[in-house]
Formats: sequence, structure tokens, C-alpha cells
Amino acid sequence: MSILVTGGAGYIGSHTCLELLNAGYEIVVIDNLSNSKFETLKRISELAKKDFKFYNGDLLNQKTIEEVFSKNNIDAVIHFAGLKSVNESIEAPLHYYHNNISGTLSLCQMMKKYNVKKMIFSSSASVYGMPKNVPITENSPLVPINPYGRTKLMIEEILRDLYISDHSWGITLLRYFNPIGAHESGRIGEDPNDIPNNLMPYINQVAIGKREKVNVFGKDYDTHDGTGVRDYIHVVDLAKGHLRALEMVIRTTGIDAFNLGTGIGYSVLDLIKSYEKATSKKIPYTLTHRRPGDIDKCYADTRKAKEKLGWKAIKSLEDMCRDAWRWQKNNPNGYNK
Repeated sequence: MSILVTGGAGYIGSHTCLELLNAGYEIVVIDNLSNSKFETLKRISELAKKDFKFYNGDLLNQKTIEEVFSKNNIDAVIHFAGLKSVNESIEAPLHYYHNNISGTLSLCQMMKKYNVKKMIFSSSASVYGMPKNVPITENSPLVPINPYGRTKLMIEEILRDLYISDHSWGITLLRYFNPIGAHESGRIGEDPNDIPNNLMPYINQVAIGKREKVNVFGKDYDTHDGTGVRDYIHVVDLAKGHLRALEMVIRTTGIDAFNLGTGIGYSVLDLIKSYEKATSKKIPYTLTHRRPGDIDKCYADTRKAKEKLGWKAIKSLEDMCRDAWRWQKNNPNGYNK
């Protein structure tokens, strides 16, 4: 069975590609490498001891997508490709709407043309916006507060309309919480361009000596230690969630959404302390002002994924920290030699 993975060289995409290959699937990857490296794909092949086809291309280029579908017998698509920075989306909303939504429309049109009607979509907990209640269920209100989150929700709605128009589609929407960690080999991990937007790669860069300290935004939240609480999930657990979703979507039709998280909320200080314990690295930090739009608590109700997909996150916060540090220690400059 051949799976097309869009954005397969990215952080979550690369770990999912490795899990797919290890589970016996054939994969075809398309990625424009705007926020990822070709080296990632080489390492996936080395770890899996298998080769796969790669297309260096963009979903906005119809010729490239046509080539992918005409030359490969694709059975299903896992769709990661898209821009993903919340702050950048606020600064350049038109760029985000054009790239994320138009790219998905092009992909869906080509899937329809080649009668490929099975898709896993990489959505986000950002579709929930500022939740009034936690844990967040899949039925919580969908009110994203930034352009990035709105592109995810718009794509979810497009895919719902697609299913309404043709009930032979099988589509799963996976709403991720906060993926961190890296593959236990230390060979693939999160390698952000420039200054990291996310907390864990920033902590990693402090640990390796690239940055002086972590700025902790907000010390007066309504949480156990005053810092923001989030649902951190190991990227390998997350990748395995895609396999469970794929197994379901291949044998069924319909469209459904699932939270992928641990169901446990950890504060920023919890994460820093766990990192220090797991790695024996001291992480200096400064408590500073809140950022606009940040919320007190955000963590998932994961019962639906457990009941319907047979999936549950199993790795601990210490596992996430230990694996993140192993990746950083082995790759002080990321994928750059």
C-alpha cells in the first residue's frame, strides 16, 4: 500500500514517514523544503533501511502534483504540508491563507481526479482558540484566534463539505496539541530555522549553549505555579497516532476529528524542571510578561482517540525531554553538518 506524505521532511512528517516504513507501508514524499532539510529524508531511509520516492515540489504547483499522482499508485494521503508559525501568520495572513488553503485545494482536486479518497489531515488544537473549559473535547467550540488556526479550521470545513458532496471519501482530522521530543535514535528531530517559535527547541538551544536563558512568558496565570499549562506529547506517540488513523480511514468512509495529546497538562516550569532532571543540564530562565493571546490552560480529552482509534500516548514527559536533548546533543547545528 502506497501512502503520499505531503510535508514529509518536516518535524512531525519525518517521524510519521519512519513509522509508516517500519510498519511495512510504501511512501511517496512531497516537500518544498522551505522549512525542512533534505538530510532528514536520507536519515529516514537509513533508520528504516528502505528507500522511497521524493519530489521536491510545492502543492501550489499543479504540474508537480499531477506528476506525483500519475507516476505513483497512491492509496491514501497524509497531509502535513503547510506553513505553521502563529506569529508569522499574524504578520503575513494573506501568505498563510494562500499557501495553506490553496495548496490543500490543489491536492484535493488531484486526489479526486485520480480517485484517491482517503486522507489524514494534520490539524491543530489551535482550532479551539481560547477554551473556556479543560480538558478540551472534540465538541468544544471552534474559535481560532490567529490566521494559522483559522487556516486549519477552514481546511477542516472544506474537507467536511467534500465528504458531504461525495460520501465515498474517508477523512480523519487530527488535532495535535504540543509535540516535542525526537526519535530515540537521536537521528531525526525538530530543527527550526532561525529563532525557535516553540518552547522545547528553545530549551534545547539553551542547554547546548546557543542561547543564554529561556524567557517564560507570564507568571500570574491561574495554574499551580503561575506559568501556562499545555499538553505536551512525544512526537513518536503522535506519529503512531497517524498509523492508527490510517488503519481506520482505509477501511471506512466518513469524516471525524480526534484530539492527539496526553490528556495531562504540564506548566512551562514543569517542563524545564523535568528537562533538568532527565538531562542533568541546568536551564536558566527569566519570568517575564504575558504574550497577547496566550491562555492559562490547554490540554486534551483523549478518550475518543482511545475508543475509536485504539491509540493512546505512552511516553512520559521525561522521555520527551531525554529524547529532545539526545537529538540536540548529537546534532548541535541541527541537520546542518
